Amino acid sequence: MDRVYKKIELVGVSTVSYEDAVKTAVEKAAATLHGLSWFEVTEQRGRISEGKIAEYQAVIKVAFRID
Repeated sequence: MDRVYKKIELVGVSTVSYEDAVKTAVEKAAATLHGLSWFEVTEQRGRISEGKIAEYQAVIKVAFRID
């Protein structure tokens, strides 16, 4: 069966970890989109405040199947 997917870019943010930032982005996408199929992490970065890591940011691409 032929399939078509749409891929979008999201940025998940967490004060805990990169893994948690990815999880946050995927779970938020799943709450508003249907047919999620896969994700890929394209960037990891963070914000520094007063010499310490303040937040983790994970840029991901999420794909969902077009009906």
